[in-house]
Amino acid sequence: QVPLVESGGGLVQAGDSLRLSCTANGFTFSSRAMAWFRQGPGKGREFVAGINWSGARTYYADSVKGRFTISRDNAKNIEYLQMTSLKPEDTAVYYCAAVKPGQTVVAVTTSYDYWGRGTQVTVSS
Repeated sequence: QVPLVESGGGLVQAGDSLRLSCTANGFTFSSRAMAWFRQGPGKGREFVAGINWSGARTYYADSVKGRFTISRDNAKNIEYLQMTSLKPEDTAVYYCAAVKPGQTVVAVTTSYDYWGRGTQVTVSS
């Protein structure tokens, strides 16, 4: 059973919006901080946004602040990433990830133990 499954990616035009979802299975989602990362063509995996276990605290990369919103529904075991005003440079494979127990949201991939397989987001100009 794959612990995290992303959905909602697709091909959109610059300025459009898209909402990604990440469904969790097989671990206590409600007790874990979560995050979204992305990896563009020829680039390393970069932190996009994070959220603490309750949803009270959120964190964003400067490149998406004001355009993206991370949220979660602990009753449904789902994490979301609402993306607005999309730009061609947002083109990437987007991954959701679970923070290791006892740790907080950080931009370092080694702090995460569960990863999804990713969903492609392509923004045309």
